[in-house]
Amino acid sequence: MVKQVVRIKNPTGLHLRPAGILCKEAMQYKSLITFHYRGNTANAKSVLSVLGACIKSGDEIEFVCDGEDEDEALEAMVNAVESGLGE
Repeated sequence: MVKQVVRIKNPTGLHLRPAGILCKEAMQYKSLITFHYRGNTANAKSVLSVLGACIKSGDEIEFVCDGEDEDEALEAMVNAVESGLGE
């Protein structure tokens, strides 16, 4: 299991389009990919779960990846968020 905290840079937070990009990236990996935010856990492979977390710009989330490709998955998730998720 690997973990890393990352700050959301998108000016409007994780609304539908960036949430979809995040989920699409997460689904490329076999590992379980979740993130923690304000005491809650969300499945990064579920658009509804990501949207339900109500993440705003500047918020910090902690990605947790567990599985056979966890290192690659964590790196991809962090890079996706740091690149702005298409915005």
